[in-house]
Amino acid sequence: MKKQLYSRFDKTAIAELEPIQFEGRIIVVLNERDARQAVRYLLSQKILGVDTETRPSFKKGATHQVALLQVSSHDVCFLFRLNYLGISPSIRKLLEDKSVPKIGLSLRDDLMMLHRLEAFEAGGFIDLQDRVREIGVEDLSLQKLYANFFHRKISKRQRLSNWEADVLSDKQKLYAATDAWSCIMLYEELLRLEETGDYELIKVEDNVQDDSAETR
Repeated sequence: MKKQLYSRFDKTAIAELEPIQFEGRIIVVLNERDARQAVRYLLSQKILGVDTETRPSFKKGATHQVALLQVSSHDVCFLFRLNYLGISPSIRKLLEDKSVPKIGLSLRDDLMMLHRLEAFEAGGFIDLQDRVREIGVEDLSLQKLYANFFHRKISKRQRLSNWEADVLSDKQKLYAATDAWSCIMLYEELLRLEETGDYELIKVEDNVQDDSAETR
């Protein structure tokens, strides 16, 4: 039986799905020495998932700089604390590398925030939002895409937490790692479905709630 995908997944159905989270190792990176080791490992992998986090602002007109860059393999996720590191030489090397595909979501926003810290030439990035549109999926948010492709739920409860905290909580670390890792899972499943044709796209009318403002 072919996998059923929806052009737009019903957001109200997500609450009933079984939750999913990253089960690998999570490593927080605070200095350039550790960043160098992390990047050496990451660039030895075949595929990476990426995401960023920024401290939310609850005052009109106030913004913060990106505080966290999370980069995951299938088994290990590194959390680069950019509010301490900035775009260090090793992180720049990772961001500019073209040999290992880096899968993310709404990458234009992520890269814009990273460029505010320092100029670099982005390499090897693939945006899931662009790729899923090629098979007719119109969802933009990571949560809806994961629910659509796997019928599992990614929690977004930590999204508006303080990503500049002195010490990240275990819940924050798990949230950040799950977001990066899940990009790999989605991309690999998308490639499999494209190669095998083992899916059926169900067109949903436009009156289903739009998530155009919920891109993460």
